[in-house]
Amino acid sequence: MADVGGVAGDRLRSIVERIERLEEEKAALAEDIREVYSEAKGNGYDVKILRQIVRLRKLDSGDRQEQEAILETYKAALGMM
Repeated sequence: MADVGGVAGDRLRSIVERIERLEEEKAALAEDIREVYSEAKGNGYDVKILRQIVRLRKLDSGDRQEQEAILETYKAALGMM
């Protein structure tokens, strides 16, 4: 495919097709994750808490400790402790 307006059509098509394939893979992975959460729920685990744990495990230790300290401060300020 020829260049149109300075855009290489073949290269652009290749990029778009790669993105489409990755989006399909992402959708399949999201479905797999939903199935694992469903399995966990079937085994009696609280899915909201599991999601929080997964989110927290993504943080490095320092960031996690900082967030937990701020949360504790806010809870204390609101009389929730």
